[in-house]
Amino acid sequence: MTDYAPFPLIDLSGSPRERGRTHGKAAADRLRRGVKMYAESLLNNGVDWKELERRAEAMVPQVEAFDAAYIEEMRGIAEGSGEPFAAVMLMNARTEMVAAARKRHIEKHFPDGCTAALALPEASADGVLLHGQNWDWRAECAETAVVLRIRRDDGPDILTFTEAGGLARSGLNSAGIGLTANALECDRDCQRGAGVPLPFIRRKVLESAYLAQAVHTIFSTPKLGSNHMAVSHCEGEAFGFECAPDETFWLAPDRGVYVHANHWIADSARAKVKDTGLAETPCSIYRDKRVREHLSPKRGTLTLEDFRSAFFDDWGSPWSVCRPPRPNNRGNLVATSAMILMRPGEGHLEACPMPALNRHFTTYTLTPDRTAQRQAAE
Repeated sequence: MTDYAPFPLIDLSGSPRERGRTHGKAAADRLRRGVKMYAESLLNNGVDWKELERRAEAMVPQVEAFDAAYIEEMRGIAEGSGEPFAAVMLMNARTEMVAAARKRHIEKHFPDGCTAALALPEASADGVLLHGQNWDWRAECAETAVVLRIRRDDGPDILTFTEAGGLARSGLNSAGIGLTANALECDRDCQRGAGVPLPFIRRKVLESAYLAQAVHTIFSTPKLGSNHMAVSHCEGEAFGFECAPDETFWLAPDRGVYVHANHWIADSARAKVKDTGLAETPCSIYRDKRVREHLSPKRGTLTLEDFRSAFFDDWGSPWSVCRPPRPNNRGNLVATSAMILMRPGEGHLEACPMPALNRHFTTYTLTPDRTAQRQAAE
């Protein structure tokens, strides 16, 4: 086993600009490494820095219309890190920027993977909702990700795991909402002219005081590409949302247990969209199955240790639930970059970088707002 440094915890508060500056200053080195990685990938496929800057600026009006505070926060990150604004936009819209390259027939996109699972209170050993995932992506991201603890005056506080410079990826909030996200692909991707990059949608979900607000954000926000999000509330509700750019399909847990990898599983979705991602993530069909078969027999007694064990499954390695580093078809090293385990109602999040090679978890906490959690359930 190899030791990897824990993901740094960065506390943010104040105005969006102030939060951004703190984030940028604290994560400058990790942000710089992430920007270099993605910028080089795009450059190798015909997108130089000048074109990247043009694309970044072109995304500003759409993001600003969604929430102008996010532009302010990103400008703050740029100021704090000393990196250009385009670099910060790249860290929040790399999926959409690569998709734009694909649309021009420059590069075939290789989506990040992920295997996610949750258990409703009735399925857990102590009546507490459990939620977690493996994040499969570039191996380098085990050393470029951070955890943000965001203190807010206008809504729930947030604890989110994300790449340095990103506004959100997965996590929880003080109102008891949990979120994980997985890549999907379909034949409708990149067909519309405008859409909100996914990290901003995830951040908005984590800003929600009520599950209904999170669901509204997912259904009502235009997207450029497909994605799956699992959203839970600690008081006993959770759903999965398979999102095409122009339509969202929802799924409910099966007797308190929910699992999702990187292929479309809703009957309504499979009848309407063509899954174009399985050619690149064929292991998705059994990663989903193996995690489900690990967790389902333990309904009523599930713990985070059961989730940990399921996510460590190495059958079929390196095409496994827990992936060691391996080159993909483009020569990039991909792996399970992080394992995330959460008890959202308690503000508890554990994260382990590169779990196939490292078993050291760090616990991050957020003070739960019990009043807000109960109000959401009334």
